[in-house]
Amino acid sequence: MSTHLNWIQEEIQALKDAGFYNQIRTISSPQGAWLVIDGQRYLNFCSNNYLGLANHPRLVEAAKKAIDQYGVGPGAVRVISGTNDLHIELEERMARFKGVEAAITLQSGFQANTAVIPALIGKKDYIFSDRLNHASIIDGCRLSGGKVVPYEHCDMASLDEVIRQNRGQFRRALIITDGVFSMDGDVAPLDKIYAIAKKYDLLLMVDDAHGEGVLGKGGRGIVDHFDLHGKVDIEVGTLSKAFGVVGGVVAGSATIIEWLRQRGRPFTFSSAVTPADAAACLAAIDLLESSTELVDRLWENACYFKAEMKKLGFDTGVSTTPITPVMLGEAPLAQQFSRALFEAGVFAMANSYPIVPQGKARIRVMISASHAREDLDRGLEAFVQVGKKLGVIH
Repeated sequence: MSTHLNWIQEEIQALKDAGFYNQIRTISSPQGAWLVIDGQRYLNFCSNNYLGLANHPRLVEAAKKAIDQYGVGPGAVRVISGTNDLHIELEERMARFKGVEAAITLQSGFQANTAVIPALIGKKDYIFSDRLNHASIIDGCRLSGGKVVPYEHCDMASLDEVIRQNRGQFRRALIITDGVFSMDGDVAPLDKIYAIAKKYDLLLMVDDAHGEGVLGKGGRGIVDHFDLHGKVDIEVGTLSKAFGVVGGVVAGSATIIEWLRQRGRPFTFSSAVTPADAAACLAAIDLLESSTELVDRLWENACYFKAEMKKLGFDTGVSTTPITPVMLGEAPLAQQFSRALFEAGVFAMANSYPIVPQGKARIRVMISASHAREDLDRGLEAFVQVGKKLGVIH
């Protein structure tokens, strides 16, 4: 028997022994406040479906109509024959929604980061990146070939210092930050980061994946939240979280977007999102532009749940957004807590290294506008039950 793959089996076993092995659940229902797993209903506390749009009737209907008109697949990459009028309409609508000159859509938020960073940064350039930036930013930076200089998380003194230390050593440079940090739920001080970018005349990019549909007027995002329209060079986002569908977007100056159409490798070498996806995203924009009801309900639910968790004695970290980390420390405890919640009818996954630093394992609760108050109370009851059983609270 061949032994050349033994090392993989050994690594997998090591993950299991350390409590880092991911148990992937299979869902057999639409995304919503409740899910069906193995024939049973579970309260859903771990989807990024912030506004409950993943199964919204208007998005479903828009997707069905697009399939009838355009079929199910784009047939090619965007630069050949894969661009249809729905893609163009979506990009124009996204630009207006975000208050920028232009936008370009890609297959995912991950692809958006790996498209834009290498298109703007090369081997003679520098990237100043927050230490807790998302994996897709890290990979985009690596692909660029530029020198990555990290700064301490949301620490403006650290950012200013590393820029000063490296002045004169680069052709051009880019500051990159997440808008809302996905594991901790804190918000980058984008106004202060912009002031530093302006001071040193550097490009500024924000990944607003967890800010779109959450922050700003009607969910327009972190740039709107800080009233920085026209001042942030690149906004990267995803259409798979609050928008409820799939895809990525880069928004900003018309010059940058035109360059990405020529040199954004995921745009050039990977097929477009499907017509149904584009149509559903357009329906999501319609809903967000027509009312702030869903965004308001999201924040009402989040504030209620987070306040009640703190009253119960749980540590919810530094989050100031609907992302609610329940800090537990070590990975085995987080895995045990997640399994016990599942047994109690609540689906809430554990997050541990390498997703978060070692010793910072947690249950990340994702609150949605689709949760009713009784859903939240049901979840709180489960957390009390499991928390006391495992000695996390008393």
